[in-house]
Order: sequence, then structure tokens, then C-alpha cells
Amino acid sequence: MPCGFRIGHGYDVHRFDSQRKLILGGVEVPFEMGLLGHSDADVLCHALMDALLGAACMGDIGKHFPDTDEKYKGVSSLELLKCVKKILDDKGFDVVNADITVIAQKPKLAPFIPQMADNLKKILECESINIKATTEERLGFTGRLEGISSHAVALLNLK
Repeated sequence: MPCGFRIGHGYDVHRFDSQRKLILGGVEVPFEMGLLGHSDADVLCHALMDALLGAACMGDIGKHFPDTDEKYKGVSSLELLKCVKKILDDKGFDVVNADITVIAQKPKLAPFIPQMADNLKKILECESINIKATTEERLGFTGRLEGISSHAVALLNLK
């Protein structure tokens, strides 16, 4: 009998843009730069969606929400996450938990993490959502304030 548990990993990165707002986990974080992307460039949500879709063997966000499609231009990644949740529901999956790490030298994200987690919990109907933030000690592109990256791991259960 096949196991009902599935694990997925997601990764995303976006460069900073001084003309955009910084949106992470659906929260507008006050900062002098936002992230460049076709949608709202919410790197946290993008990594999470890729982890969820990967666990379900359903591809990635580029397959479902291509950046060549104008209907996704500027769209909230929380709206895209709702679409991913519907895909998972239709395939018979429940989200068991997710663990997300955001890598950013600046800004400090700790004050915003509870609201980010609440946003994701509501959409995914899951209480086990963990979000962490870290720096790379001024190393690499995140350390040089060129952008932000995020990793996510998710566990699904086939109903």
C-alpha cells in the first residue's frame, strides 16, 4: 500500500527593486526596496507554493502561473496560494505542516513573522506553519542587499 505522506522542497529568489513594495507572507514590510517580479514577488509564498506543488508531484508555480500570462501581473501571492490549496484539495491532499526560511540581510523580519504565519495558516487550513528569518552574515547576494531568497519544506498527507 502506498504511503500517504509526501514531502516537497521549494526555493525562490527575487532581486530588490526600489520601485516596488516589499511583500513577504502577504505582509507589507516597511523597507526602502521591494522585490522585482511578475506578481507581487513574495519570495516566501513562492517557495512555499513550490514545496506544496512538489510534494503533490504537480510541477511548480511557473507551470501553473506563468510569468508570460498577464492575468498574474501584480497579483497577490496569497491569491496564488489559494489556487494551490484548491489544487491540493482536488487531488485529495491535506497540508500537515510547512517550515519556511527567509534569507535577508535587511530588513529585520521578526516583528512581521506572526502575521505572515497567520496569513498562511488561514489559507492552508493548517496550524503547523513555521517561519524563520536569517541573514548570511553579509555574504553572497543577500548579504550584499541584492535580493532575498527563501526555502520551504512541506509535508502533505493523502486523505
